[in-house]
This record gives sequence, C-alpha cells and structure tokens, in this order.
Amino acid sequence: MRKVALLLIVLLGVAHFATVSRCEGDVAENKETTDDEDSDSEDEEDEDDDTEVKEENGVLVLNDNNFDTFMEGKDTVLVEFYAPWCGHCKQFAPEYEKIAQTLKENDPPIPVAKVDATVASQVASKFEVSGYPTIKILKNGQPVDYDGDRTEKAIVERVKEVAQPDWKPPPEATLVLTKDNFDETVNNADIILVEFYAPWCGHCKRLAPEYEKAAKELSQRTPPIPLAKVDATVEDEIASRFEVTGYPTLKIFRKGKMFDYNGPREKYGIVEYMGEQAGPPSKQVQAVKQVQELIKDGDDAVIVGVFADEQDAAYEIYIEACNALREDFTFRHSFSPEVSKLLKATPGQVVIAQPEKFHSKYEPSSHTLTVKESTTVSEVQEFFKKHMIPLVGHRKPSNGDKRYNNRPLVVVYYGVDFSFDYRKTTQFWRSKVLDVAKDFPEYTFAIADEEDYAEELKSLGLSESGEEVNVGIMADGGKKFAMEPEEFDSEVLSDFVRAFKKGKLKPIIKSQPVPKNNKGPVKVVVGKTFDDIVMDTKKDVLIEFYAPWCGHCKKLEPDYIALGKKYKGEKNLVIAKMDATANDVPNESYKVEGFPTIYFAPSNSKQSPIKFEGGDRTVEGFSKFLEEHATKLSQKRDEF
Repeated sequence: MRKVALLLIVLLGVAHFATVSRCEGDVAENKETTDDEDSDSEDEEDEDDDTEVKEENGVLVLNDNNFDTFMEGKDTVLVEFYAPWCGHCKQFAPEYEKIAQTLKENDPPIPVAKVDATVASQVASKFEVSGYPTIKILKNGQPVDYDGDRTEKAIVERVKEVAQPDWKPPPEATLVLTKDNFDETVNNADIILVEFYAPWCGHCKRLAPEYEKAAKELSQRTPPIPLAKVDATVEDEIASRFEVTGYPTLKIFRKGKMFDYNGPREKYGIVEYMGEQAGPPSKQVQAVKQVQELIKDGDDAVIVGVFADEQDAAYEIYIEACNALREDFTFRHSFSPEVSKLLKATPGQVVIAQPEKFHSKYEPSSHTLTVKESTTVSEVQEFFKKHMIPLVGHRKPSNGDKRYNNRPLVVVYYGVDFSFDYRKTTQFWRSKVLDVAKDFPEYTFAIADEEDYAEELKSLGLSESGEEVNVGIMADGGKKFAMEPEEFDSEVLSDFVRAFKKGKLKPIIKSQPVPKNNKGPVKVVVGKTFDDIVMDTKKDVLIEFYAPWCGHCKKLEPDYIALGKKYKGEKNLVIAKMDATANDVPNESYKVEGFPTIYFAPSNSKQSPIKFEGGDRTVEGFSKFLEEHATKLSQKRDEF
C-alpha cells in the first residue's frame, strides 16, 4: 500500500513537471511568435515608409511626404505627373525611362522623378496639374512648364538648357498693368486683351498658364497682339471703373475703348478669337454678284456700307460702329460704284437689305442711313439693331439670343423649312402671321421650327397639342404664355395676341407644389412662389438656385443652412433656395447658367440682383457679402 502511494506521488510529480514544461514552452513559443510578428510589423512599417525615395527603372518615385524634402538643395529636377490609368502616360513610360538614364549620365547628373498625381494630391494641386502626363522642370524649386515634343531628344535638350548655371526664365509675355501704366497702354493699343484677376481665385489660377501661352504666341504675330493682366484686388480703382465684379474678367480695348471678351479661355481658343478680333470688323465687297447672292439666298439681313474711299469720314464712323457689334452681325463695305448702284445708295450711306425670302407687302425690302460727320457711332448702331430682323423673321438656335431677345416675342411653331420642296408651305403659314404682325408693331413676331424648339414647346405645355401650328408668347420677366391648341389662322392668332395685350392670359410656370410647411432656416422657393418671395420689395433675399444631383450644391448645404440659422431673427432678410431643374425661374434677370448660382435681390432693386461670385462659400463669406449689400439688416455687424 505504501508502494502504491509512493508511485502515485511520483506520477503526479512527473505530470506536474510535464505541464509546467509545456506551459513554459508555449510561453516561449508565444514570445517567439510575438517577436516574429513585431519584427514583421517593423518590416511592414519599413516597406510603408513613403518618406523614402525609391527608384523604378531609373526614375525616382516622389509623393506628398517626400517631395519637398527631396527638392531641397536641388538645382534642376525633371518631374512627370501621371495617372496609372492614363494611356498616354503608359505609352510615354519607356521614353521617360530612357530620359532618366541619359540625364543620370550627365555631368552633373540631373534627377528624373515621377509623381502619381491621383495619390499625391497635395503636390499635384500645388503645381496645378489638370491633365496627364504633365511635365515640369523644377529650377531651384520653381516650376518651368514643358510644352515641347515628348521625345528623349527634345526633353533632354530642354532640361540641359534649364540646368545651365546662368539660365534665367524668360520674362512673362503677359504685360502687368497698374494705375501707373494702364491708361497709357490701353489708349495707345490698336487692340489689347486685359485680364482682371484676384490672386486667390481658383479660376484665375487655372487660366494663368493658358493665358501666358496665348500671350507668348500672339506676341510673335505681325503686328503683335498684346495680352495684359491687372490684379483687381490691388488696382481696385481700375477694376471699379470697368465694373469688374467677378474673377477672372476679360476685356478687349481698342484705343482705350472697352469691348466685352466672349471667347474661349484656353490657349488655342484665345489665340484664334483674338486673331479674328484683330482683323477688320467689316469685309470689303468688290463684285455686285456677291451682294446679289446674299440677298437672293441668304438667311440674315445684309449690311453694306458704301463709301468713296478709306479716307471717307463716314467710313471711319461706320467701322467704329461695327467694332462693338462684330460678334452679333456680319458687316460689309464697298468702294464700288456698281455696288452702290445695285443698292440704290450713294457714298456715305449704309444699307440693310433683307433676303428675298423675308420680303412682304407690309414692309420695305431695305433701309438706308446717311452717315454724316455729325452722326454718332451709337446712332449707326441703333440703325443696325432696329432694322436687322424683318416683320416676321425665322428664329433659330443660332440667332435666337442675338436677334430675338426683345420682349414681348410672339413665336409661331411649325415645320419651318425654306428648301425648295417645302418653301411654299412654310410661306403659307408665315403669311398668316404677317397679317397679324402688321397690327402689333410694338411686338416682335417670328416663326420657328418645332423640332429646333421641342424643349420650349414642352415648357409651354404644347408638345402634345396635336396641332400643326402652335403659338407662344415670351414676355418680360421670363413669363411665358401659350395659345390654347386649335386650328390656326390669322384671326385665332390675332385674338390670342389681343388677349395678351389686355392682360387676360395666365402665364405658364413649371413649378413644384407649394410647400405646406416652409418655416425652416432656408425658405424653399418654387416657380409659383418666386414672385411672392424673391420679388417681395419689403425684403432682401439671398437665393440659391441648385440641382439635386450637383456635388457643389451638396457640399454647400450645411453652410447655407447655418447661414439661414444665423439670420433667422432678421424679419426683412430671407435666405432661400430653389431647385432650378424642377421649377421655372420667371424672371430673366436671374439667369441660371450653372449650379449653384446665387443671387442677392435687394429690397429696392429686384430687377438688378447681385450675383455672388466670390470663392468663399462659407458662413463667414456669405455674411460679409450680405453685410455689404443688405438694405434691411437690423443687427449690427459686431452683434453676429
């Protein structure tokens, strides 16, 4: 028995020892595993250390974390900004690696680097990268744009040139204007384009490289066409003189006289547009046949000035009048006696002749103005505008904004086609309109093809009318009126126009339902309530026109709501918003051309709203704007 007990004690001791040994082994193993994991983690941290500059096929890889450090003390570095998915970048990659090898062998070596602009967003933003690949040569940290061929020879040659110790960037082709040289420069220039900018403006920063490239190219023309810029935040007197309210604003000056710039905002567009603007506004006509063909088959009124020669004082007045309207009309002039005879004009007269298709028994086929030394440029321009359209013209998308912007405008929609097979039908309906138009000289009448204006017909509620001919009236303030569908004739049209004149018609307004509860910090405006809320002369109104799908609008929403809460106690100030995709804006002074579009409608000037064009779409930015323009604020600035 004693032996058995002893044996049990021994076995228990062995078991305990084995357990302790196994536990210690597990701890040791766990410790080793932990140590291994720590070691792996350290290795991973080393791998993820993006401050280290790595090399891929001879090209250094830079990012947000190592870019600035790497550039310190470097004289010249070639950098490519790329996107991994970009086809041009992939195609360029082998050539870029050759460039890296060649410049590595240079004496001294010149570093060649690349930056994934889709990841290194801070660096890409710093250098305003907007396309791929973008190549820049950094000289002492300052970027030098490269716009040459993407070949090893061309790029290496340019980099070596910039790397020379005595290399300096060429002076800007864009002239810098201040109060000291502005007037002298623009007054002496036959033509000059001037950009008014703000240093903080994002659009200005994006325009800057394109503008400089255009300036460089146009400076090499014969004669050169200068481009200039004015910092409007510094030269506020100049900016105020030319009514600059947003940035960038571009203006053309001819001998000191200002004209709007309506061209593109990239290099090639600016170059082409300014090239056209630098040419004469009127083309010389020498042959009678040219004018005859324009009158016989043209779509637009033919303007021809006839003069004795280029020294004729009337010619100089005519050319100056044409300059301001060169984008709206096509001008011609002639020194030919035969052309004068055809137009039944004498030197010093300007003739506007309508194409044959628009001739009618109710109006003359042409109008003539005698230009005397006492005739002003504005009188000539008014003559152009007054007689450019016939009694019933053809409104088209290409001429609608320029020719048919007077209101009220009576539009008759049907299948308008002046080609040989359909001309008779087109003129049949047009003659019905002419019979009515002659009785309402204060209104503008036009015919329009129903396919060209399908969306407009839809907005009038006439797209499914089933009638061959439909009629709408575009009135002042953006209001629209539709004629009830019925068989069209002159009498029906006359009754409709008379009813409009007497104020018996109700406008057509696309509108969401009027909100039942509209007591939030931001008041919701719909088409039916626009006049009641926005045009209320007792209140100042800040209104945002937005689109539900617009990312910028969604980003703005929290600040805009906070703004509404901030001014909630102001009884005479309304912060409002309107879904411009679901509602008509029944006032043409509030043009919506993008989202969000924001206007301030002062209580005392509802027809002249102030567009918010500042870049600071924050509560503070809007508050500053409101305090500057509000007419009804009761609280003082320091109370907010």
